[in-house]
Amino acid sequence: MERMPNILFILTDQQSSWTISAYGAKGISTPNIDRIAKEGALLSNYFTNSAVCTPSRGCIFTGMYPHSHGAFMNDMEINRDCITIAHILKNNGYDTGYIGKWHLDGTASGLHYTFSISGEDPEKFGIKFPQHNRENIYIPPERSMGFDDCRYMFEVSHGKKVVEFDDGSYSISTNEVGDEHTYTTDWLTNKADEFIKIDREKPFFLVLSIPDPHQPFTVRAPYDTMFKAEDMEVPSTFYNPNKPAWLDKPSARFWTLLSEGMTEENLKKVKAQYYGQVKCIDDNVGKLLTTLESIGKLDDTIVIFSTDHGEYMGEHGIMYKNQLYETAYRIPFLIRWPKKIKAGTVVNRFISTVDFQQTILGLIGIEPSGNEQGRDASPLLLNYEILWKDEVFIYSTLKHRAGIFTPEYQLAYVKENYDNLLFDRKKDPEQKENLFYKEEYREIRNKLKRRLVEHNINIGAPEAEWLQKECY
Repeated sequence: MERMPNILFILTDQQSSWTISAYGAKGISTPNIDRIAKEGALLSNYFTNSAVCTPSRGCIFTGMYPHSHGAFMNDMEINRDCITIAHILKNNGYDTGYIGKWHLDGTASGLHYTFSISGEDPEKFGIKFPQHNRENIYIPPERSMGFDDCRYMFEVSHGKKVVEFDDGSYSISTNEVGDEHTYTTDWLTNKADEFIKIDREKPFFLVLSIPDPHQPFTVRAPYDTMFKAEDMEVPSTFYNPNKPAWLDKPSARFWTLLSEGMTEENLKKVKAQYYGQVKCIDDNVGKLLTTLESIGKLDDTIVIFSTDHGEYMGEHGIMYKNQLYETAYRIPFLIRWPKKIKAGTVVNRFISTVDFQQTILGLIGIEPSGNEQGRDASPLLLNYEILWKDEVFIYSTLKHRAGIFTPEYQLAYVKENYDNLLFDRKKDPEQKENLFYKEEYREIRNKLKRRLVEHNINIGAPEAEWLQKECY
């Protein structure tokens, strides 16, 4: 019987497609990440279903939408009865490991902080605070959701230096920047390198979850000076004259603006560091590909590179994520497996994070759990013609926004029912003109809304209740 392939999934945090040269990046080259697509496949229309860390990761690892896996907001705990891709692969003979940021075990202090900023009552939104007694960021084996090797699996930290102790334990410093051995991206990659080199009888499934290029936008030398601020482009929508009113709420301003001031000068400085973080990631991807090649495992390993959501970096005058513009939702996905996937494949169909679990399992011929709400896109990676509807559905935290992407349009609703959005994705890729309130687009808006409502009803999403009201 032919041995099952290893699977290496490199997952970054808050990395926009425009940082990768295979997706047309300007001012930066990512040859190692690009290699995965050059020798495999690139998904040109891959989206997250929720553009914030926790809910997006929940979609990835369970194949379920945020309301179903339970962690629909950052720092919420995933439902303990969820069946993850790690559970399934482990039950099918895989050694499973996770190295890096998890962000699905819940952190009560993080939730309390978020609601202290918004001033909202968490009970109003059905927030469930974590019930466990985890005293630090480290995920214990009994809570690792199918990942057997969880020694270096931590809930959340964006510290830039790892201090490792003689007994094998470690801490992550939030006020220092490490060197080529201790900088978090390098340290985690080195642990992944060690995992890959283990001589084992079983195939492995390893997730390397790198916390960069998420803020704070700092990086170790020499990457901190590799890109010059004066060379960084400012988005054409930086001065957004049509900013929706919901972006001017105090809590929204807190979560979307640079604390040092939203100026071109400050934006260019942080963008140069963001590029440096990406370049460091790319070099570490290259290290892992070289290791796999040197030990003869590269072609026997499915290598996947993706992220949880994108970064606005000044587009529409905002930063970070979790708003309704496309950049935070349309994200990179590259995959290499020469035994099955033809080199240079480009898949233009609409696929999303909720499809990840079924797609990877379908690719290797393993049955999913049956709880998944996504679709199996593996035939598309293999260039097979199948029935496939090009649509992706998106959600925000607190269950108060919902939308749909199609090849032609993006429609998004806010529960408060003001400044809803409709963009023509073909004619207006930078999303400068909101068409939602134009009478000539009423029919298009209504057709898209019907698809959105039908989908939310079918999956039992709470958003269906308010979306069905006539006022919307």
